Amino acid sequence: MALTDDIDLDALTPLHWVGIATAAVTGGYHLVSGVQIGGGFGAAFAVAAAGFALGIAAVLVGYRRRAVYLLGIPFTAGQIVLWYLLNDVPPIPPTHALDKTAQVVLIAVLVVLLRREA
Repeated sequence: MALTDDIDLDALTPLHWVGIATAAVTGGYHLVSGVQIGGGFGAAFAVAAAGFALGIAAVLVGYRRRAVYLLGIPFTAGQIVLWYLLNDVPPIPPTHALDKTAQVVLIAVLVVLLRREA
C-alpha cells in the first residue's frame, strides 16, 4: 500500500487547501525559527511546528477532521497570544506579520470547516 492510498484528496475542498497552505506557512516559520533560536525556546517552536505538521497530516488522511479543526483553533490562537505577550510590538517584523496573517486565516478556515461539518 502506497502512502497516496491513505490520502483522501477527493474529500478536500479548496477551503481545505487554503487551511493546509496556511498551516504549512506557519509550521515552516516555526520550524525555521526553532532551529535558529535553539535551546528550550527553540524546542517550543519545534513542538509548534510539529503540531501544525500533524494537523496537516491528519486532514490529508481524513483522520477525525472535525476534532482536528476543533483542536486547531485554540492551538493556533494560543500561538498568536503567546507571540503578543513575548514580543515588543509594534513594530511587527515582516516575517512575523506573514506568520500571524497565516494564523488568522487558518483560524478563520478552521471555524468555517467546523461549522460546515456540524
